[in-house]
Amino acid sequence: MSIGHTLLGLLESGPRHGYDLKRAFDEKFGHDRPLHYGQVYSTMSRLLKNGLVEVDGIEAGGGPERKRYAITDAGITDVQQWLATPEKPEPYLQSALYTKVVLALLTHRNAAEILDVQRSEHLRSMRILTDRKRKGDLADQLICDHALFHLEADLRWLELTAARLDKLAEVVAK
Repeated sequence: MSIGHTLLGLLESGPRHGYDLKRAFDEKFGHDRPLHYGQVYSTMSRLLKNGLVEVDGIEAGGGPERKRYAITDAGITDVQQWLATPEKPEPYLQSALYTKVVLALLTHRNAAEILDVQRSEHLRSMRILTDRKRKGDLADQLICDHALFHLEADLRWLELTAARLDKLAEVVAK
């Protein structure tokens, strides 16, 4: 996820302070990984330097000055280009799980056990996501579906790999 583009998109509805941007981001996108304040302000500093946002006002208060940021025309164009650019599908060709299975075979450990433990962990995650999906709003349901579909694909791979372990062991031993 491009945090910069996401913050720019949030600014399209109107100028906001860094605190308000963080809160909006966390509410809409950061349920599982909220932004740190430092990340918001460093991103806003970069966007400001690149001319994608401008300071719309500064308020003095009991603490540090609060800058209110507004998106520029260049920022709007940048968001539009980012939204129109398809995300590159991730082929997962450097899977840590695949590496573990091959290393287990190379070191004469029980690769089937590794697959079983991983299958259990995937199923546990799927139960948690399914419960969250059941209780969540539409946005939460959609993000949970996305994660569940990926976990289902992983489970299919686990089953396929378990069925081919003997052949993989032969190939790896060469």
